[in-house]
Formats: sequence, C-alpha cells, structure tokens
Amino acid sequence: MRVPNSVVLPVGTHVDCCQEEEVEEKRHDIMARITAMLAERKSNLTHFINNLEGSEEPKFYVDQRERLKEMESCTLSILNLVAVNCTDHHDIKKLEASILEHVKNEELFPEVVRVLPPVYRQVEAAIVDIAQSEELADHGMMDLQYLLNKLSQREHLASLSRELLQDILRYLHRIGLIVWYEEIKHLGSTVFLQPTFLITMFKLLVRYRLVQQLESIS
Repeated sequence: MRVPNSVVLPVGTHVDCCQEEEVEEKRHDIMARITAMLAERKSNLTHFINNLEGSEEPKFYVDQRERLKEMESCTLSILNLVAVNCTDHHDIKKLEASILEHVKNEELFPEVVRVLPPVYRQVEAAIVDIAQSEELADHGMMDLQYLLNKLSQREHLASLSRELLQDILRYLHRIGLIVWYEEIKHLGSTVFLQPTFLITMFKLLVRYRLVQQLESIS
C-alpha cells in the first residue's frame, strides 16, 4: 500500500479443501473484502488529511500531511484472484502462466519493454552457474566482494565493477533470482544465491500456532 502504482495478484490456496461452489463463493468474498478495505483506507486517509488541514496550527503538521498525501497518491491495481491447489502441479503451472501473462501486460508494467544491456544477462547466467555448482554451500550465501571476484575470473566479465554488479543485483533481486538485503546494515555485504534456503529457514522459525506448540511442551 506504500508502493506507488503497485500491482497485486491475490492467490487463494487450499482449493482441495473446498467444494467447487465454495471456491467461487470465497473468491467473490475475498475480492469484496479487498475492495471494501481499500475504500476504507482511502476514506481514513482523507479524514486524517482534512483534520490536519483544519487544525488550529496546520503549519506544525506539514510533514505528517505530506506523508499522508503520498500514501493517498499510491494507487493499487488489484487483479482477479487466482485459486490454486498447491498439491497439484497443474495448478502451480496455471498460477505461473497467470503471473507471466500479467507481467507481459504493458499497461500494468510499462517498463516491461525496456531492453537490458547484454552484461545483465551475462552476469545472471554466471550467477545461476555459480548457484548450481557443487562448491557453493547449501545455504547459498556468498560475500558480495567474493562474488565479484568469482565473476571477474570469467573472461567476458573481467572488467565488471562493484557499482555495476550492485545495479545488476538490484535487478536480479527484483525478479526473484537472488535475495540481497541491501538496505539492512548487517546483511548488505551478503548475497543469497539460493532464495529457497530462506524460505526453508523461515518455515522453521515462523510456524502456525507456534505459541500453542511451545506451551504444550512440558
């Protein structure tokens, strides 16, 4: 909700736990709830802004008003919910196809037609090669400088600079190939070449009914 012109694709899982008529009923209910939530958010923001502008000392709230105005200008494009059975490979492929179809929509993503320099593709291919190599640890974590050194050993990437690599890593992070928490001080020098490792780790740490599970241990 804080990202300008963001696009959201709601995904409903556990279709296999529902009757066919229930799926459509839940789909309509979820989309209606999202629409109502966005309408309420817009109304609340307008209310807060009006309150600040109508206060006795509006000059004291200029910064807060500007932040609310920025949030008010952040529009969301909500796409139709895709319902999937996560245990069915066909449904996963259906979701993948749906995502690709939307991503190729120039009205939703005007930058999709941007042509990347060849070096972006070369670095991407090299990183995929490194990530699949046996020398990389299972966790897939690699120091940024070490990654640059590894890439620079390849003849066609010998002149790769740290600044250009960082630009490319931002792009690869956005498309989900790697994970790089550039903004986090203690993680800025670490690149996760195997994002699935993070998913596995989070599944161990963040669990459904975790509090109840811990409380049940004597």
